[in-house]
Amino acid sequence: MAEMTGKCLCSAVSFTADDVETDFETCHCGMCRRWAGSPMFAASVGSVRFEGEEHIKTYDSSDWASRGFCSKCGSSLFYYLKPANSYVLAVGAFDDASAFRLVGEIYVDHKPPGYEFAGDLTKQTEEEVMAKFQLPD
Repeated sequence: MAEMTGKCLCSAVSFTADDVETDFETCHCGMCRRWAGSPMFAASVGSVRFEGEEHIKTYDSSDWASRGFCSKCGSSLFYYLKPANSYVLAVGAFDDASAFRLVGEIYVDHKPPGYEFAGDLTKQTEEEVMAKFQLPD
């Protein structure tokens, strides 16, 4: 795990993330697909520091999570899991995404049939993800 930097499309918001997990899972849930315009590619981090926080807007997408984006350009920045106090940052927002490797898919029972990812990836349903994080339905 490493320290990595990133920013939104217009550079109004930048970040430095510590303990970035470069092996990541993509999410096929309806909210992530609608928010990102595709499956959400996001990496867990140990901690993150933002610059330009005044440009970050959040949306509480559930009782237990919120999503952050840049108010100037609309770039998706993070998914914040409230009970765990943890951030998952959009892989595309990192300055150098060459270290990232897709290792799994979550909410596979919500994935539309029009695409498939190659490789031997772990796959978890909504029920498995909710149980793993002990989240309410």
